[in-house]
Amino acid sequence: MTAIPSSYDIPSETLEKVRSLVKEDVEDIAFIFKVLSDPIRIGILKALNTDAFCVCVFVEVTNQRYSFLSYHLKQLKEAKLVDYRKKGKFLMYHLTELGKRMLDIIMEIKESL
Repeated sequence: MTAIPSSYDIPSETLEKVRSLVKEDVEDIAFIFKVLSDPIRIGILKALNTDAFCVCVFVEVTNQRYSFLSYHLKQLKEAKLVDYRKKGKFLMYHLTELGKRMLDIIMEIKESL
């Protein structure tokens, strides 16, 4: 049994292609969009586009708790949008290449709204 009415004309090859595309594993992409669904994380990406910063800078400029911001940076790191390097006793967060590309896309979307 098919949900497609007989009056709807769709080639079987097209239907199979659609079936394959819908079933394709895109969990990694969905995770990135989930991470980007929080405005604070997009703000962090925008800030990191200017320079590398430690969590303390974000604590200062947002008036949020260190643990709150560390959690958001951890989510961005798990999505491979940011990474860090150690500088003395500080972890300096910076955008990855993927993070830069995603931020460019975000800014393009913002401009078109």
